Amino acid sequence: MKFLKLILIIFISINSPVKADSKKNLIENLKKGGKLIFIRHAYAPGGGDPVNFNINDCTTQRNLSESGRIQSKKIGKFFLENKIKIKNVYSSEWCRCKETASIAFKSYETKSFLNSFFSTKFSQNKKQQMEDFQKFLLGWDRKTNLIFVTHYVVISEIFDYASSSGEILISNKNLKIIDSLEIEY
Repeated sequence: MKFLKLILIIFISINSPVKADSKKNLIENLKKGGKLIFIRHAYAPGGGDPVNFNINDCTTQRNLSESGRIQSKKIGKFFLENKIKIKNVYSSEWCRCKETASIAFKSYETKSFLNSFFSTKFSQNKKQQMEDFQKFLLGWDRKTNLIFVTHYVVISEIFDYASSSGEILISNKNLKIIDSLEIEY
């Protein structure tokens, strides 16, 4: 039993500096610019959207909880405190994404290619959205950081990656994942 405790203490001691170095490297990478930053909207309890969902009516949608709003503030604070320059912030048209973007970054623009296609109501949009996203990237200068606040299904489709609520996923210009950072709610 003492041996297991010793191993656990050693593991914890080694793991903490590794995480700190990883975060420092991530921040330095972001400061260089030229990154595509995907953020899954902050915590909004539940899954999918209600049957009566209307994109123009936030009262019909699954929205951020108070924990999600706090998480959104933490996301914005991460970029501000680390002096990471962002050229533009783009958001899905869903209210939980717009609220995440608004709280974290204040200014944002909506793009329909970031919308969810989880429900059968929108699933037929997936192919066109991915094509529109690729076309959009053709106009990017590849020197500045761009932020995309979007949904699990969009991130999964682009990267084959299962993101958590409020998770920040950083990729290079070729959509290769560099790292991720989970922001707690």
